Amino acid sequence: MIRISLVQMNPVVGDLKGNAERILEKARQARGAGADLIVFPELVLPGYPPEDLLLKRQFVRDQMEAFGALAPRLPDAVVLLGLAYPEGEALYNAAAIVNGGEVAGFYKKIQLPNYGVFDEKRYFDPGDEVKILQVGDATVGVQICEDLWVPDCVTEAQSYLGDAEVIVNLSSSPYHYGKRQERLDLLRTRAGRTLSYICYCNLVGGQDELLFDGESFILGPGSDLLAVGRKFEEDIVTAVLDPRLARRLRKESPSFKRDKMNFTVPLRLELLKLSGRPAAAAAPGNAADAALDLPPLSEEEEVYTALVLGIRDYVRKNGFTEVVLGLSGGVDSALVAVLAADALGAEAVHALYMPSRYSSDLSRRDAEALAGRLGIDLQTVSIERPFTALLEDLKPLFRGRAPDETEENLQARVRGMLVMAQSNKFGWLVLTTGNKSEFSVGYCTLYGDTAGGFAVLKDVPKTLVFRLCRWRNARAGQRELIPESILTRPPSAELKPDQTDQDSLPPYAILDEIIRLYVEEDRPVQEILDRGLDPAVVRKVVRLIDRTEYKRRQTPPGIKITHKAFGRDRRMPITNRYHSE
Repeated sequence: MIRISLVQMNPVVGDLKGNAERILEKARQARGAGADLIVFPELVLPGYPPEDLLLKRQFVRDQMEAFGALAPRLPDAVVLLGLAYPEGEALYNAAAIVNGGEVAGFYKKIQLPNYGVFDEKRYFDPGDEVKILQVGDATVGVQICEDLWVPDCVTEAQSYLGDAEVIVNLSSSPYHYGKRQERLDLLRTRAGRTLSYICYCNLVGGQDELLFDGESFILGPGSDLLAVGRKFEEDIVTAVLDPRLARRLRKESPSFKRDKMNFTVPLRLELLKLSGRPAAAAAPGNAADAALDLPPLSEEEEVYTALVLGIRDYVRKNGFTEVVLGLSGGVDSALVAVLAADALGAEAVHALYMPSRYSSDLSRRDAEALAGRLGIDLQTVSIERPFTALLEDLKPLFRGRAPDETEENLQARVRGMLVMAQSNKFGWLVLTTGNKSEFSVGYCTLYGDTAGGFAVLKDVPKTLVFRLCRWRNARAGQRELIPESILTRPPSAELKPDQTDQDSLPPYAILDEIIRLYVEEDRPVQEILDRGLDPAVVRKVVRLIDRTEYKRRQTPPGIKITHKAFGRDRRMPITNRYHSE
């Protein structure tokens, strides 16, 4: 028997001392609960992803010094924790193996991802040795994140060649909606094929644009889910595993015997025998100390909770305590205000209502009603005087030119200036309120509504914005937070008389579908047209997306929610004459 604890922890990148102390605290907590083997996520000591900090030799040296001071203080169990391990001129994404306070070795990640948000080949060298640990009567294979995702490699080598009954994966797997099922499908496939226990320990917390959702899993050799960690929260997931079950299933399985006999891989195997603590006493079979499977969240609840965590971590990890946003009376700023209040507390949220000659009384009433229901600070500052002054000053320069979007954008830029002034004066972080639909087609103003420090809804399509608002209102019960009129009237920037978003854009349901297909799924234009969408609308939207890259490069970071977000996921050249026609 072996009692294993997976510690899904929320580190801070670069906080070497703080992360080490948290690791020690969590390890002692798991050891106190009787764990033989304690597992932390990938690169938990430096924080993930450390990016170009890894190019600073002093950072790597400081991290190893922090590890050297931490290791002897760890409890008398086997502890696996992620760090960046230097060896000569090479640097490895590694799992340190600490046995009763003594460093027994390092496993070096073999499969280095270099797609999507990952750039591991920029920093790390690949390992070439499969690591097997003997802990009590259990044979344990140690691996890191991508090692599990690549078939016919590390997992199979550990199970077939190394006879590991337990596979332990240290992971830092970024969140996007739907990732839970992707992971479970993968884990069940690996567990079912190799007849191994799969113990998947994932990071939790926000880091710049990336979010990590925790939800660590322990699966049995029959692919049954034994334990799961909480989503978007720190947690310790513990189960008692019986390696005899895996051995018995393998003896009875013709397919396992065949795969084991036929499997070859050009990797070296190393076996480490570790003492750990005495094997855990438990009844035959498997037992978990935590609830087996928390029910999956709805899409709205999952995304909403992710956004709350992303705001909280970005604000607090960057040393801010309060935030400010422009509250227009529209749906986007309403959702950002509610999210910020849920993430930080109403007392930490400040809002500016900045009316112009085109602002409606309904917008003012809705902004005031929302602020009152949330209990956030709301101040009103009219932009009419600075806007009028700018129009007068620009008259000589614009002589002979009719008013157009230039004058509209002036209003947004005055508002951006006022919000940034609040930030400068009081040290508040500015939350911008634009959504993915707007950022996709450039329906936003540089140095205006894009001005700020964190773009909360940057990867949230407009149609999802409405759904999140309605979900949050339903959760509030009789105390509806977001006024119904915000959700029912046509969206408008209110930069000219009787303006609505649909004056310039197709209906959001159609726009978001085109964005999903063209941006997130990389579908060719003709394939999008084959779905029966209006060719003129499709070509207009695609042209706007392609032309707006320069704007998106200058927008603040925002939380990755979809499969493909702008920025880390999608890196298009600004200077680019290729047209997707």
